[in-house]
This record gives sequence, C-alpha cells and structure tokens, in this order.
Amino acid sequence: MKNLDFNADKVLAKEFLSNFTDINGEPKYMNILHEVANYKIRAIQIDLEDLDNYKDKDEEFFRRITENTRRYVGIFASAVDELLPAPTEDIPDDVPILMTQRAEDGTENADGTNPLRKMPPEIKRYYEVYFKAISKGRAFTIREVKASYIGKLVRISGIVTRCSDVKPLMQVAVYTCEECGFEIYQEVTARVFMPLFECPTDRCKVNKTKGNLILQLRASKFLKFQEAKIQELAEHVPKGHIPRSMTVHLRGELTRKVAPGDVVELSGIFLPIPYTGFRALRAGLVADTYLEAMSVTHFKKKYEDYELGEDEEEQIARLAEDGDIYNKLAQSLAPEIYGHEDIKKALLLLLVGAPHRKLKDGMKIRGDLHICLMGDPGVAKSQLLKHIINVAPRGVYTTGKGSSGVGLTAAVQKDPVTNEMVLEGGALVLADMGICAIDEFDKMDESDRTAIHEVMEQQTVSIAKAGITTSLNARTAILAAANPAWGRYDLRRTPAENINLPPALLSRFDLLWLILDRADMDSDLEMARHVVYVHQKRESPALGFTPLEPSLLRAYISAARRLSPYVPRELEEYIATAYSSIRQEEARSNTPHSYTTVRTLLSILRISAALARLRFSETVAQSDVDEALRLMQTSKFSLYADDRQKSGLDAISDIYSILRDEAARTNKMDVSYAHALNWISRKGYSEAQLKECLEEYAALNVWQIHPHTFDIRFIDA
Repeated sequence: MKNLDFNADKVLAKEFLSNFTDINGEPKYMNILHEVANYKIRAIQIDLEDLDNYKDKDEEFFRRITENTRRYVGIFASAVDELLPAPTEDIPDDVPILMTQRAEDGTENADGTNPLRKMPPEIKRYYEVYFKAISKGRAFTIREVKASYIGKLVRISGIVTRCSDVKPLMQVAVYTCEECGFEIYQEVTARVFMPLFECPTDRCKVNKTKGNLILQLRASKFLKFQEAKIQELAEHVPKGHIPRSMTVHLRGELTRKVAPGDVVELSGIFLPIPYTGFRALRAGLVADTYLEAMSVTHFKKKYEDYELGEDEEEQIARLAEDGDIYNKLAQSLAPEIYGHEDIKKALLLLLVGAPHRKLKDGMKIRGDLHICLMGDPGVAKSQLLKHIINVAPRGVYTTGKGSSGVGLTAAVQKDPVTNEMVLEGGALVLADMGICAIDEFDKMDESDRTAIHEVMEQQTVSIAKAGITTSLNARTAILAAANPAWGRYDLRRTPAENINLPPALLSRFDLLWLILDRADMDSDLEMARHVVYVHQKRESPALGFTPLEPSLLRAYISAARRLSPYVPRELEEYIATAYSSIRQEEARSNTPHSYTTVRTLLSILRISAALARLRFSETVAQSDVDEALRLMQTSKFSLYADDRQKSGLDAISDIYSILRDEAARTNKMDVSYAHALNWISRKGYSEAQLKECLEEYAALNVWQIHPHTFDIRFIDA
C-alpha cells in the first residue's frame, strides 16, 4: 500500500467543496458555508452521492473516504476551516464570546515546542461535519455488518428501542496552570480519559515546579451526546433467530432526532470500543462495537413533520376537489381485502382523528377515536389492523395474550449505563400521537385490560412504583380486534352476552363494530372471485380508480389534521335531538345492542369533526353528523337484519314505514332521494331495496317519483 498523502486529500476536499454545483448550477457547499459563517446552521452534511457525481471524481479518494471515514471527517473539517468565508451578517448574541476571542488571538498563546500548548482546531469550530452514505442499493441489516466493516461508512436500517437522555460529552479539556498561568489543551477522543495533573510547559520544567493544573469547565468544549439502541426489523430476522441490537452514538446536531419506536435508516461509522473499568475486568479482552451516526433518515415521518412538496400539494388540492374523495380514500385502505366499505371508512376516520380540545381550566377532551372490531373468525380483522399500522406514521401492534399490564403502560427497569431505576415506556406510551393496535383483545387478562381504561379517556399513564411517581403521556388511538364470547357470534344469546366486555370499557369505544359471517350466495361468490384474483395476480381487482399509495394517503391525512373544525350554532339542536332519540330507542328495547352514554354524544362530535377535516372544512356540516350517525348505526348492521326477521316485517314494508315516519316528523310532502337513502341505510337497508320499494309503492299510487333525481312526493288521500 502506497503512502497516503493527507495534505493532497485536503486539497481535493477543498476543490470539491468550492467547485461542486447542484442541478441548478448553484455552488451547494459554498452556500452552506455562508450559512455556517452567519451562525444560521451548525451541521455541514456532505452527501457522498454529490462526490460520486462530481465532474472531477477521483475513484481512489472516494474509496478512501468510505473505508477510513473517521480520519476524513477531520480532513474535511480542516478544509472547511480554510474555506470558511467571513460573516456577512451581524453575529447573534447567543454565540459564545470565548470561542470568537480564541479564534482571533489563537496564535498568542501558542508554543511551537509543546503539542499540549497548541490550541486544537476542534475548540474553535462551532460546526460539525457529517457524511451521508450513498442511498443506492438496500441498507444493511445489523447481522450483516461484520468485522470487515470496522472503520467504514455503513448504512443500517432498524427500529429504535431505547434512547438515553442528551448529556454533554467533553471533546477538548482545558486546564490552567497555577504556577505559570498558561492554558493547556487535552483532546478527548474516547468515552473516558485520564486528566492531566502536572503542568507540561517548559517554564514549569525549568523551574522544577510541578504546577497544579485546574480543569476549566467553562473554557472546555462539550458536545451534545445521546446513546440509542437499534434493533433489527422483524422481516430481516432469519428463521428461528431472535433480533439483534446495536448501540448507536449520536453527537451534536443529530441528537433528539430519534425516539423509541421510530423505524430509521442510519448511516455511520462502525467502530470498536473496549470495555473500561470494572466491566473490563469481567469481559477480559472482549471489545464492544457501536455505530457512530452520521445521518438519520426516518422511514415514516410524523404528521407534524410533513413538509409537502409542490407536486404533493397539487395532488392533494386535486383530491380535495373530488366529490367522492371520502369513498376513494376509504377504498385505498387495504384494497386487497374484499368488502368492509364502512369499516374502512371508520378506520380512515381513526387515522384522521378529531382535534383535541383543551379548556381554560386545564381540562382536556380527547380527539382520538377508539374502534373495536368484534367479529367471527376469518373476516380479515387482523389483516386490517396490520395494514393500518403500516399506513400510520407511528403504530404499535400487540396481541392480547402477548402483552401484560406493564408491557402496555410502563415498567421500571435498571439502566445498564447508570444503574439507576428508570421508566421504560410500554406499547401505549410508544404509540403516543399514533395508533396502538391490540389483537385478540378478548383473550387479555382482566387485570391487564384495566390498564387501558385510563389511557382511553384521560390519555395518560399514571405510575407509582419503585419510588417513581409520575404521569406519562399516551395520546394514542386504540384499535382493538376481538372475537365474541364463544368464538363465533351466537344468535340465540343477547348482544351483551356475546360481546362479553365490561360496560366501562365498551362506553369508551367510539365505534364497536360487529362483523358477522353470514352465508349469502351472491356475496360469497363475489368474495371467492376476489380472493382467487388476488392470489393469481397479487393485486386487488380494478376499483374504477387507482388506489392511493400509503405515502400519499399519509400526506393527505397530515394536511387534513392541520384543521380544527367547530360545530356551528344551528347544528346544536340537531345533534342533541339525534342523541336523545338514540337513548329513547335503547330504553324501549328489551335487548339493547349498545350501551349509550354521554360519551356516545362526544363520539358523534368527534366522528363529525374527522369527516369535516377530510373535506378540508373549518365547520361541521349536517351531512357530517348524518354520516357519523349512519356509521354508528351501521356498526350493528348485521344485528338489525336479525331483529326484523324476528318481528316478521319484510324489508319493503319496513322501508315504507321509515320514510313515512320521517316525512311526518318533518311535516314535509317532498323527500329527497339522498335523505331517504341516508335514513334507510341507518337501519341497515341497501339502495337496491329502496329502489324496489319506490317502484312498488309508486305503482300503488302512494307517491310519485321524479324520473331523473328519484325524489319522492307523497300523494295524500
């Protein structure tokens, strides 16, 4: 191997930084350096793709950077030192004066003979240099990074399992000598260092006075430092193995970029770290490895972090103008699953949510929707849950038997680094501002299920254990899937016996969806054709439009979540009447299907607000309230069909009586087709049945039908 000339590499680095231009012909890195000089930004990220596409690319130089990255970070930093332009704006007040003074009179204190007296360049730098690995090809999994990658720049994907607090890490220690008054500098490159005790300057040596050194914390340089644990993604773990994890060190501007539960792609330098202190005695000669992070990329951004591009904004504006957007968005959720149109609409509203309300006295009213899907085996409940977790930016999936009470809320554990008792957030805390999907909800132990009660209404997790008394945020929407009490829904028993969940929990769910698997020749044929088609083609049959990609769906939802719709005065009476009529209906019924409380009223308001958000409207319309009531009624749809069979009324007569009653209630002789469809769909009837009823009773001359709009006019005898 020929001798490396790092000075020549520094010249190459300077050439690249000063001459590289982006697609628009702008000097990309010189613009960044101007920003750094004016104290606007602190991080200089050098994208290796730019170096790869550079017109005067040196293959050997590029290879050396990827294989000896730690050294080249320093080389590029010293190149930046020489290229840094003078500031063109006033220096802000919060810039440390000590640094700027040192930069000016750094030569006065210098002593050419003693390296410890020389001011290290790190202490004058107020910026950091990072490399971003090339994004071609797939990222490595943790088990693919082996000893041959030590010191090289690697790209790893995984899920963050834990993060430490951000603490200051010493980069340069500065001492002053009590005897000669000189400043001594000591660079710290590892996690631990041996402080200097005797003054190494020539004056103290000649005078034979062992000058006492005092560490000056205010003059030393510290970096922000955070340690994180990253674990392999489930799909990357081979058969029969358990996921591996790796320690990641984040410094400077990269701290606070990740949180537990985030799926990220990191590029960084793979380095060894020897054990120190007591751990070294136990470990012997074994060293540990870690990744020094250089860049962090999130796979799924949070809704708040979405910055929509111009083309995305255009697409969303075009979608918002589409009158049928509500149905299209709902059908884009899991298009491979047949049917369940209304359930998909409810899940779409779960993703959108309603705005949180905070009152003046500090009381909070939640905006998250909670949905429980209860149904027979084989109606694709778990598949829907998995799909929603994939679409949501933050989602945690657990199962009933596999999660305990502390696993859902929070556990007290010993921190391996500091040996202190620390709180480890459970699934509900990890899903904060996201969705927590709990499968097999009915098989959870009763004691564990009570842990969810507080989260569902107060949206906090309160803890008093091991001397830690605290309250953690868990602003999460819960999506639960359960089977009825006897595995399948037993029609001979009452709904309450079948559902078998305590009323305290049921009232907290905004929508409890009963999905019964009924034998029906036509729908079974359709479903079978759909399933076979998906098996053959590995895609859903044509929906009449192109389903939206999950990324575009997330962008649309993030734009919708910025709105905070309110209920206008004229709708107050309408909502109140609707709520009281639901209560009356339940009071009259011998076997009520649901448990209606004031929470039901709040659910109507939440679902209406979510629907208004989807339309990008600042006010809730009556159509939103109608749709919310329809969803609440349709969720028990499969049971209503049963009740009517028992009561002996055929569908056509029932539809007629519904329309007649509603017309009498509003004192109108004219009923629009849209209103009629809304009323009968709440009772669980289809549009085809309505049309059949209209034709039959028009023939009997009970009403007249408009030939084009199908509006109804009663003929009163």
